[in-house]
Amino acid sequence: MTSLTETPYRDISLVLCGQAGAGVQTVETLLIRLFKQAGFHSFATKEYMSRVRGGLNSTTLRVGSSPVRATISRIDLLIPLDKGAVRHVAKRFTQNTTILCDDQVVDRSEIPQEVRCIDAPLTQLAKDIGNKIYSNIIAVGLVGALLGLDKTLMAEFIQKRFAKKDQTVIDENLRALEAGVKLGQKLTTDGTLHFDLKPDPAVNSQMLISGIEAVGLGAIAGGCNFIGAYPMSPSTGLLTFLAKQGDRFGIVVEQAEDEIAGINMAMGAWYAGARAIASTSGGGFALMTEGLSLAGMIESPLVVHLAQRPGPATGLPTRTGQEDLNLALYAGHGEFPRAILAPGTLWQAFMLTRHAFDLADRGQVPVFILTDQYFADTYYNTDTFDISQVSVKHSFIESQPDYLRFALTESGLSPRAIPGHGQGLVVVDSDEHDEAGHITEDLDLRTKMVDKRLRKMKLLIDESIGASLWPKQEYQHLVICWGSTFPIVQEALEQLGRDDVAMLHFSQVFPLHPDTAERIGKAQTRICLEGNATGQFAQLLKRQLGIEMDEQILKYNGLQFTVEEVVESLKKILG
Repeated sequence: MTSLTETPYRDISLVLCGQAGAGVQTVETLLIRLFKQAGFHSFATKEYMSRVRGGLNSTTLRVGSSPVRATISRIDLLIPLDKGAVRHVAKRFTQNTTILCDDQVVDRSEIPQEVRCIDAPLTQLAKDIGNKIYSNIIAVGLVGALLGLDKTLMAEFIQKRFAKKDQTVIDENLRALEAGVKLGQKLTTDGTLHFDLKPDPAVNSQMLISGIEAVGLGAIAGGCNFIGAYPMSPSTGLLTFLAKQGDRFGIVVEQAEDEIAGINMAMGAWYAGARAIASTSGGGFALMTEGLSLAGMIESPLVVHLAQRPGPATGLPTRTGQEDLNLALYAGHGEFPRAILAPGTLWQAFMLTRHAFDLADRGQVPVFILTDQYFADTYYNTDTFDISQVSVKHSFIESQPDYLRFALTESGLSPRAIPGHGQGLVVVDSDEHDEAGHITEDLDLRTKMVDKRLRKMKLLIDESIGASLWPKQEYQHLVICWGSTFPIVQEALEQLGRDDVAMLHFSQVFPLHPDTAERIGKAQTRICLEGNATGQFAQLLKRQLGIEMDEQILKYNGLQFTVEEVVESLKKILG
């Protein structure tokens, strides 16, 4: 009997590949939840083309007895669901790869000699049931059987998934599941294949969520009660998530006519006393930049979720990258303070998004949550978020009759009042203004107002979040990264196995924490890893701190780094 865990890995990497519309996402959704329900650590990420039907999309599922939280290149078991699937992922094959070969979709001449091929007639089994589309559910049953999942549990998941369909569709999907289970049991009992993994009881108390859901939960914990957005991948998931939770948590969800309206609605909500978020991607945020400047001038709190994808223009609308750091950093005309947060883990996404609302409220500034397509679409199981200390503390005041919205203060923070909450008049204006909010051409006052607004940077620096150093405080070589690359670099360093290398991950990329220069300066070799072509964060470090990188690892083909790529790049650099 061949066990996939006879390979030198702690988990199994399953890849499903097929056309858009063929049910690849359905398989991903069902399997990852079944894995979690059965007590296995699980991880899922996807790459997909920008089309509703056709093309080729793939989903990578990692399932293990210990935590798995990063994307990898290797494929242990490939389940091709359409012609061309083998070619699409062939670069990821290793000598340990096994393919379930369905002769109606696989050309065996394309399979390298060292790759193992096992007969699995999924398409014919599906046709026998009534439609070749059922091959995806057959795949669910097959994998479930290989892992020893309870058939009744799988059937319950199928019934819930298709509960809104008529009974005929439900019955046919259950037949497909049964066919897959029988095939998986056959492969196991005849010694062809099996998975040798053990459940971890700790998984039962954990939750399985995606990056975009973690951002959404953080927004709710931060008191978000309004979202203004126009749908744009990969940010749309936040809009739909908060819409689903709207009734339960009192969230007003406004699908605006465009991004300009979305950000202006969000500012209007803050002006009225709400806590609002505007969500978009790079091209949509380009339209929001004038609104961002308005927030700077009227000193409005604002939270912006910017989900990055490759540009310029439409670029690769369904792919990933870290190309919008400079956009968030320099967007908007004029000079005004802002903060940029970039979570790397689900926990960070939750806590940083919650923190963004408090920081925006206290500082009366825009605060960015910078994610990307990979982070938004990736799932894994994690400990339940601790919300015992979470509370919403509003920073606005009840105004007095002599209230001045833009009173000059030493800290730069003027008391912020809400119209109708108190006796004072709340005046804001997009033109330069006096302390009461009225338009002014007093140029000396103009200088004082600019200085006042910029003094708020002290609050942002004082409350900045330091970078995470892993695994220890002493190091000779330092890998510097930010945002979604955290778990990938972490696993890569585990595989590299060198005690002289550490990772410094930034979940706040602006303003930088005051200890940043000291921590980077300790390293003999400084290596910056990021998903863009120009090393935007490395440039920021040079401008802010005068520190240059010794090496850079850059990727900008629309896909996230894999653990193997990082390991190989570091080996070349470090020797």
